Amino acid sequence: MKEEKRIARNEQMLQECFPWFGTRLAATIAGLQAQGIRPRIQQAWRSPAEQLEAFNSGHSKLKFGYHNATGPAGEKQALAVDILDDDAPLTPSIKYLLSLAIAASDHQLSTGLDWGLPAKLRAPIAAAIAARDSAAMISKIGWDPCHIEITGLSVADVKAGMRPRGR
Repeated sequence: MKEEKRIARNEQMLQECFPWFGTRLAATIAGLQAQGIRPRIQQAWRSPAEQLEAFNSGHSKLKFGYHNATGPAGEKQALAVDILDDDAPLTPSIKYLLSLAIAASDHQLSTGLDWGLPAKLRAPIAAAIAARDSAAMISKIGWDPCHIEITGLSVADVKAGMRPRGR
C-alpha cells in the first residue's frame, strides 16, 4: 500500500477505537515507524456479524470480543486491532512480530503472539519481549500474532460496558 494510503487507513481505523486504546495504539505505531517498520491496521471495530463470521471460520475463538466494543449510543469503541506489516502482510517475519509485541507492551497492550502455546514455548517469547530482543530465535508463534488488545479487563467486563481508565 502506498505510504499516504497506509497512514490515512491507520488514522481512520484509530477513530474506530476507544480513545484510551487509540492513544496507546498510535504510540505503538509511532514506535514501530521509528524503527523503519510500516504497520497497517487491517481491522479495528467489527460488527457482530463479522465477529460471528470470524468465529465460524476459526479466525476467532469468541462470538463477542474486544473488536466488538461499542459505546452507550452504539458508537465504535474497538479495544483490539489486527495490525500487519505493510511490507509483508501475508508473511510477517518473527522480527516484525516481536517488534510489534515489544512496542505494544511498552504501552500496556498485548498481542496474540503466544496464544495457544504451551508454557515452554511461551517462555522464550516472554523473555524476548522483556529483553526487548526482536532478533530472538523463536521456534513457534501463537495463532493470532498480529492482534493487539487491551490488558486489565476481561471480554465479559467489556461486554458489560467497562472501559480502561487511567494513565
